Amino acid sequence: MATPMSGEAKTDRIKVRRIPERGIYDQNVINEILDAGYMCHVGFNVDHGPMVLPTLYGRDGNTLYIHGSPAAGMMRAMRGEIPACVTVMHVDGIVLARSLFHHSMNYRSVVVFGVPEEVVDVSEKMRALEVVTENVVPGRWDDARKPNTSEFTQTIVLKFSLDEASAKVRTGPPGDDEEDYAMDVWAGVLPVTQVTGALEADPRLSDGITIPGYLSDMASGS
Repeated sequence: MATPMSGEAKTDRIKVRRIPERGIYDQNVINEILDAGYMCHVGFNVDHGPMVLPTLYGRDGNTLYIHGSPAAGMMRAMRGEIPACVTVMHVDGIVLARSLFHHSMNYRSVVVFGVPEEVVDVSEKMRALEVVTENVVPGRWDDARKPNTSEFTQTIVLKFSLDEASAKVRTGPPGDDEEDYAMDVWAGVLPVTQVTGALEADPRLSDGITIPGYLSDMASGS
């Protein structure tokens, strides 16, 4: 089943061409999909060929932030403001059809095209680090020690505008060929969710330190 198309593609390269009715260009939907995750994949070209690497991210308004070490190849390459592509995807279900050909996935995905820009303003850079931290574990920024001068200098922050972004979403049951609906084969959706486990304390944690509420709320089995 396809989700009705929402909005219009701002540029030709973000237009969804394969099953276009699943394309969504509404910024609110794009933001919701981004905010539901914290791991993205960044694709770019370097001298020895194309690369795709995973990294954490955070969104603030119309800006997507990533960070890393100046020694990391991805950060070194993209400091040169080369074109890149960022993707985020959530698998919501395995779609089991009566025929193997029509097996699929229910998913929510976003693709962002752009040229990353290094964040050099000190205030924005610190804000970006907070955004990424809070996107992964809300509440952690105010609890843990902030980066010192050395750590701050050893961290690169890059930002992408979300001006060129589109979403693609699939929901619902399988779509079999009409003649296959009479087959004696189970069909439907196996939902897929991501859950947290029980917290595992650092062996060197001092006695008497209680689990912060924001962590106990996130963890299961605590």
